Amino acid sequence: MSNVIANIRETLLPLYGKEEAIALTRIICCEMLGQSSIDFFLGKDIALSSNQKTFLQSILERLHDFEPIQYIQQQAPFCGKRFFVAPGVLIPRPETEELVQHLIKQVSPDAFLLDIGTGSGCIAISLSLALPFANIAACDISEKALTIAKINNEKLQGKVSFFQTDILSYQPTTAEIGLYDAIVSNPPYITIKEADSMAPNVLHYEPHEALFVPNDDPMLFYRKIGLLGLTLLKPNGLLAFEINRAYGQVVKELLVGQGYQDIQLMQDLSHNDRFVFAKIKTIK
Repeated sequence: MSNVIANIRETLLPLYGKEEAIALTRIICCEMLGQSSIDFFLGKDIALSSNQKTFLQSILERLHDFEPIQYIQQQAPFCGKRFFVAPGVLIPRPETEELVQHLIKQVSPDAFLLDIGTGSGCIAISLSLALPFANIAACDISEKALTIAKINNEKLQGKVSFFQTDILSYQPTTAEIGLYDAIVSNPPYITIKEADSMAPNVLHYEPHEALFVPNDDPMLFYRKIGLLGLTLLKPNGLLAFEINRAYGQVVKELLVGQGYQDIQLMQDLSHNDRFVFAKIKTIK
C-alpha cells in the first residue's frame, strides 16, 4: 500500500471505523486527488504537488471534525447523477433512490407530480429526467434549499418548477385542486429524542429543520401532507412517502383514517420499513 493511501486510512480509521475509512480513502484518492481506480486498488503511491498536499490536509481536517464528505466535495451521487449539495440541504440517501424507482413504475409518463420538501431537488429532478413528458413541481420552506435545487435543475437539465412555502400552513389555490396524479415527500421524520444516537456528521451539519419532528408529534408532516393530498390529488391519485422505519404501521393507520385506500408498506434493500404508497379514493 502506498504511503499516501496508508496515511489517509490510518488518519481516518480511529474516527470512522474500517469500512467507512476505506470508502473515504477511495473517494479522496480517486475523486478528489485524481488517482485512477486501478492504481488505487493496486496500492500505487500518489505523487502529490504542494497544492495537493495542502488540499489533502484541509480535507482530513474537515473529516476530523466529522463534516460530511459530500459537503466537502460539494456533490452527492443520486440515481446515476451528481447533485450539488451544501449545508442547508439534506444529503441524498440511497433509500430515497429506491423511492424514486418505485414511483417511476407507478405513474404515467405524462403525469402531474408534486415533490414536497424537495431539498436538493434530487427526487423531483430525477423524476423529471426519467419522465421527460411529466409536469413536475417541487416546494420547500427553505430559500437556501430552493437555490440549490434550482442549480441542480439547470445543471442536470431537469424541467422542474419550484416554489417556496411552509407546507404546514399551505393553502392550495383553486387551480391546484385535483391537479396532481402523484405527490411524493421525504419529510422530516426523526424525533428529537433520537438525536443522541445519530452520527455527528449528520447531527452537526445537516439542516435540523429537514430532519426533526417534535417527540410528541412524529406524524406532523405525514398528517398534513395526507390532508393536502385529499385536495390536491386527482381521483385515484397516488401519495408516496419515505418514512421513519419505526412508524410504518402508524403511517398506514393515519392514512386509513384519512380515507386513503390500497395502502402499501414497503421495505428498503436493508429490509427496513421505509416507504408507504396510498391512493385517494376513486369518485364513483
